[in-house]
Amino acid sequence: MGRFLLLLTCTLVSNYLHPWRGAGAQSMFTIRDISISLEPGDNVMRGTNVTVRCEALVSSSGAGPLSREYTIYKDGVTVYTKTTSSSSDLLYRLPDARVSNTGKYKCKLNIEGRKVTSEAKKLTVTGLSTPLLHLNNAVVSEGEELTARCTAPGETGSIIFYFYDDSKEILEDRVNSNQSEVKLRFNDVGIHKMNCSYTVLVTPFFFRSDKSNSVTVSVKELSITPVLEIFPYSNIYEGDRLDIMCTVRSLMADMHGNVHLYLSRGTQLLSRGDTNVNHSMIALAKDSEEFECRLEMGNVVKVDTKKILVTELFSVPTLTMSPSEVFQKEYMTLSCKSDTFASERIRRDQLTYSLDPPESLLIPKSSGVFSGKAPVYDFNYTCIAQAKGIRKYSRPLTVRPKVTVSTPKISVVGSAVLGRPFKVLCKSDFGSLPINYTLLKDYDQLSMAIVKMPLEQALFTVTIHQPGEINKFMCEAKNSQKDAPLSKRLEAIVVVPLSHPTLTVIPVLPEIAEGDHLFLICGVKGTPPITFKWYRDDNRSPIFTTTTDMNNTDYQIQALAKDDSGTYYCEAINHAKNVVRSAPVTIVVRLALWKKAVIVGFCLLLVSVLVVVFVLCIRSKRGKREAAAELSVKPSSPKSDDSLTVRLTHDTEVNNAAPDGVPHYDGMEGRVTNGTRASAVSLPTDTSNRSSFSIPATV
Repeated sequence: MGRFLLLLTCTLVSNYLHPWRGAGAQSMFTIRDISISLEPGDNVMRGTNVTVRCEALVSSSGAGPLSREYTIYKDGVTVYTKTTSSSSDLLYRLPDARVSNTGKYKCKLNIEGRKVTSEAKKLTVTGLSTPLLHLNNAVVSEGEELTARCTAPGETGSIIFYFYDDSKEILEDRVNSNQSEVKLRFNDVGIHKMNCSYTVLVTPFFFRSDKSNSVTVSVKELSITPVLEIFPYSNIYEGDRLDIMCTVRSLMADMHGNVHLYLSRGTQLLSRGDTNVNHSMIALAKDSEEFECRLEMGNVVKVDTKKILVTELFSVPTLTMSPSEVFQKEYMTLSCKSDTFASERIRRDQLTYSLDPPESLLIPKSSGVFSGKAPVYDFNYTCIAQAKGIRKYSRPLTVRPKVTVSTPKISVVGSAVLGRPFKVLCKSDFGSLPINYTLLKDYDQLSMAIVKMPLEQALFTVTIHQPGEINKFMCEAKNSQKDAPLSKRLEAIVVVPLSHPTLTVIPVLPEIAEGDHLFLICGVKGTPPITFKWYRDDNRSPIFTTTTDMNNTDYQIQALAKDDSGTYYCEAINHAKNVVRSAPVTIVVRLALWKKAVIVGFCLLLVSVLVVVFVLCIRSKRGKREAAAELSVKPSSPKSDDSLTVRLTHDTEVNNAAPDGVPHYDGMEGRVTNGTRASAVSLPTDTSNRSSFSIPATV
């Protein structure tokens, strides 16, 4: 009861002194710095007591301590964590440091979710302990199991142990402890010196120890052995029978059921058994190999081998063909022969030969000689030589009958342009390569080409200067001793380059007027089809383009206008790709005829009007002068009542007066006008032909 009262009193006092805890008040703080250090240093020897110190500098308000969570990392992996309210440094101790403690260390501080991590410090520990090797038995029989244990005293971490037999590594074992225990077996009889070593893995580095102590193991041989016997063992010929036996010597009673025998020749397993194996076979030349009798008992393996020499009864036959090249359905001969044979065992006439397949349709002519017509396709032949039950096959002979070349075809590649080099192709549809092609001109040899590969072509370059020369070319093809077939004569269109361009204008130039229908006819000499283009002035874009199979064509302009005046020319091109241009023609469009007539009529009318006006003006002036000269009125006295003397001139001669006409005197110029004919008669002014008189008058 007293303890309870004491505890209650302490709690009340604590709440009174630290009201922020109970009321949920938060103290203020800041982590100013955090650092990590290694003591006594960064590089230490194995066995040193190392301390990793984490020092944090924290500023806070309030009397209460802060809860601090420290985490120590080694190479990014958490190795130690502690939560404390103490402001003292955190210490992480590494007593008796080992190489496995080598690495980069960091310290992280977490206060109420606020985290700060220090920089990394690397610790290097050097020095490894010497490994110890222990064997559970120093004397074993071959194949007997042995336990070996290698220990790395005081080491930690990931370790790889290595075991050696006479300095040769025989086993490797990776563990996470400081020792490794393995099972070993020895099949080699004799003394074996064993030792071990280890490697500590500290990513990304590794540290290797020295080798351990040496331990000697004595391996005793088992008395059991395999025995291989071959009858006969020498002077063996093909066809002889061989008897082979594989047995066990010194087989103990307790070994039954654990022993297995295997009889083989090279890589071929002939037979197997438990205590003995027997095998019988006919000797062949290829049997000149090593025979093996293999004994297996658990992990114990023992072998006995023997090699025999088998003499050939006859050599492998050789199959040849004559002639070396043959054409389809031509006669050929195949010869099959074994070059050598054992005369002490067989005679040559005991050797027989045949062809495979038998349906080859070749007829035997003598021993090993077969004749007949070559097939029309590739065929494989094999020769079989046989004597005393021994059969030997020759290497396959592939007969590839050649195909006689067909009659060639001659053609032009591209276009044949007069006066320019062009290509001529000579080709046969079928025929075995190589093929010799010869180009002829009127049966005279010009050139030769040899086609050796399937994609090759026989191309010849020629030039002609007359269109008729194209038909003089021929070619022949040859791939055998037979007469070479001759092609037909070359037939092709010869493209004559364009020349002599002309531009004809209809109507003729001086007669071109407005409203006319104009024809610009462009003509050339050369081979159609021809593309014609018409141009105007200096514009390089044609105003009209057409392609035709004729040597001339036209460009028309209907209802000519003054704007159509200009300089025109044409260009032409054909498959010879040479462009020819006509001489330029300047066209001037004149006024229409009716416009000229209107203008001339208007001009004539204007001139006529001017002439009439001029004549009238002249006559008017002359009339006034004559009237003033012939009529004078003189007064008798200066008074107004003076009589006037009038002088009248009377023409006594009337010219061209009609007898029935009434003359009319105009009273001014002495002119008489015939009223009916409207003709005027002038009175002569000569005084010799007329009389003058004066009549006085009084006014």
